[in-house]
Amino acid sequence: MYDLIGDIHGHADELVRLLEALGYQKSNGSYRHPERKVIFLGDFIDRGPKIREVLEVVQPMVEDENALAIMGNHELNALAFHTEDPNQKETFLRKRDTKNIRQHGQTILQLSDKELEGALDWFRTLPLWVELDGLRAIHACWDPQAVSIIAQAVKEHGGLTETLLHCACKKGSDLFARIDVVLKGKEAKLPDGISFKDKEGHVRTDVRTRWYLSPAGKTYRNYAFETGGIDCDLDLDQSVINQARPYSTTDKPVFVGHYWLAANRPAILADNVACLDYSVAKGGFLCAYRWSGEQTLSNENFVWVK
Repeated sequence: MYDLIGDIHGHADELVRLLEALGYQKSNGSYRHPERKVIFLGDFIDRGPKIREVLEVVQPMVEDENALAIMGNHELNALAFHTEDPNQKETFLRKRDTKNIRQHGQTILQLSDKELEGALDWFRTLPLWVELDGLRAIHACWDPQAVSIIAQAVKEHGGLTETLLHCACKKGSDLFARIDVVLKGKEAKLPDGISFKDKEGHVRTDVRTRWYLSPAGKTYRNYAFETGGIDCDLDLDQSVINQARPYSTTDKPVFVGHYWLAANRPAILADNVACLDYSVAKGGFLCAYRWSGEQTLSNENFVWVK
């Protein structure tokens, strides 16, 4: 039986309170439960005030087999930020521009060089998803084609090696596109002249989509997966419809984070889809889903702390 926990972003106090609310107790340096385990959905670092403390909770739980953890886009971004580009001298796989430095800044400030090196080594061991008998966990989007291609690449490279990381960060490559899907979700280009500002104030002309739903009969407004919504009632372009692969209603439940949802209380997205990112780093709450084998998810199984 598993308790799935969404994006933490350095909010260690909320993490400890949530674990305690779920019945986990600290013993020999690791939080544990007599009958259950946690599945962490990634994004442990950046933004929040206690990044070191989050890692000090999560890593021992994983090492002691009291939890599983998958990679979020912020962990992959960190690896790319600190890995030199083999094709360009004195540059890195993730640009060190103002936007990226600001996003990653709290991690750099809060961790010593040695702690950061240890965190990066641990990130390299994290899988991009977990698939068990009754459930799936992935940071942003379960897309069978992307999962298959990434799995083959990981197998060929023997894990998340530096060579694989170089391939994964090469814009325009097929692998880059597939990893973008599973860690950041699917996007659709908005019609000409339509844009919106994201949570950090950047103007966007591409919108995240509700990949788990059929696009048939949808508009940009009700197919967008953006916290602030999209003011566009135009029908979806045929190219968006053609690229969609809705998550089957008969597939096992899938749990994601990533989307910065805003609500007074969590709710499932579909009978077999739940997002557990409710914006703890933006004044929201840290959220878990207490899964006990059910294939039809229920709002009654969410647990959260402000």
